[in-house]
Amino acid sequence: MTGSKAKQPSLTAPRILAVVNQKGGVGKTTTTVNLATALAAVNKKVLVIDFDPQGNASTGLGIESSQRELTSYDLILNDVSLDEVTQPSAVPDLFVVPATIDLSGSEIEMVSLVKREYRLKDAIQNNVQSYDYILIDCPPSLGLLTLNALVAANAVLIPLQCEFYALEGLSHLMRTVELVRNNLNPELTIQGIVLTMYDRRNKFTEQIENDVRGYFGEQVYKSVIPRNIRMSEAPSHGKPALIYDMNCAGSKAYIQMASELLKRERQLQKELTAA
Repeated sequence: MTGSKAKQPSLTAPRILAVVNQKGGVGKTTTTVNLATALAAVNKKVLVIDFDPQGNASTGLGIESSQRELTSYDLILNDVSLDEVTQPSAVPDLFVVPATIDLSGSEIEMVSLVKREYRLKDAIQNNVQSYDYILIDCPPSLGLLTLNALVAANAVLIPLQCEFYALEGLSHLMRTVELVRNNLNPELTIQGIVLTMYDRRNKFTEQIENDVRGYFGEQVYKSVIPRNIRMSEAPSHGKPALIYDMNCAGSKAYIQMASELLKRERQLQKELTAA
C-alpha cells in the first residue's frame, strides 16, 4: 500500500472497526453480525452500528422494523444520544443501533452541514467507554455514510468475495482508505481482509486467494468463510448463523476468525506497549 503510514493507534477501548466494501453481496453484513456474535460469546461487550439503509444487520440480529423508532439516522442528524438509539439484541453483551430506509436520505441532508464527515464520530466519541468493540456495518458504496464510518473508526475490516471484480474494487477501496488517512483520520489502519464465499471446488477461487495473499500478505486473515446455505437461512429467522446453527461450516469459520482477530488485537497491544 502506498502513501504515508498511519499514526500509532490508541490502546483505549473501544476498538471501532468499519466493515467496508463498496461492492454489494460480498458478505459484509454477514461478517458484521457473526463476528460481533462470536466476540460477545467470549465476554466482549460489542455494539453493532447498522449504517446501511437496507437495515440488514438489524434484521439479522432480530430487531424488527416495528422496534426501530430511533435509529442511526437520528444519531447523526437529530442529535439523539448513542444510549437512546441503542437496543439490546437477543445475544448477551451484544447491542445494536438499528437502521431503516430513512438513512438513505441522510447523505443529501448532510451535504450542506459543517464537518459533515465527522457526524458519526462526534455522535459516538463520548459515549462508548463501556464497549470493547464497535462494528460499523457500512452500505455498499463509498459515499458520505461510509466516509463517516472511516473517520470514526480505528481500523477497517474488509470482507472480500473470491472473484475477479472484487479484486478491482479492492484497489479502489484501498485508495479511499489512504485518502481518508491523509486528510481526515490519520490513525486509520487496515485491520484485515477476510475472504468470503469461498468455494474450494472452484480453482479460480484458489487463484484469487493466492493473488490477494501474495499482494497483501499478513493483512489477509488465515480464516476463510465458505459458501454455506445455513448462513443464508439464518437472517430470515432473525438470528446470527452462530445462534441459528453453531455447528455449520460458516459458523465455525467465524468463530475461528474471531479468535484470529483477538490474537491480532493482543499482538497490537503488545507492540504499542513496547513502543
